[in-house]
Amino acid sequence: MPDDLHDIPVLLLSAARALVDGIDSRVREAGFTDIRPAHGFAFARISGAGATVTELAEHLEITKQAASQMAEELIRKGYLKRGPHPADARARLLTLTERGNACTEAATAAANATLRPLATALTPGQIAALRTALLHLAEPGRIRPVW
Repeated sequence: MPDDLHDIPVLLLSAARALVDGIDSRVREAGFTDIRPAHGFAFARISGAGATVTELAEHLEITKQAASQMAEELIRKGYLKRGPHPADARARLLTLTERGNACTEAATAAANATLRPLATALTPGQIAALRTALLHLAEPGRIRPVW
């Protein structure tokens, strides 16, 4: 392996952490102080059509019990609600509440603000090259918290 690759893992992990920390701090500044980054990964799966606890557990790669505890916490805090599943009478569907949707909108704005320095530091060609390189490294669908 070429010597100039040895720092790449540290740089990638550091960049990912800076992105998560930047989004988290801006979401907190927007008034959502009772959530943590892992909740954002849950919101990403639940937004839109919703998800069952089992689907949430699979998405986050955690146990069904841990996903159920997270869902209960977010229901208690007013970010999620549980309702009937439209296709499975035995299942319950988790969906975002108005507060949950507002939090995801704040997270989107926070991500844009966090990425703004990248957009000004790199040329469009460099951004395209970075995106291409990351597409070769990234495993689709494997975005989940690890801390």
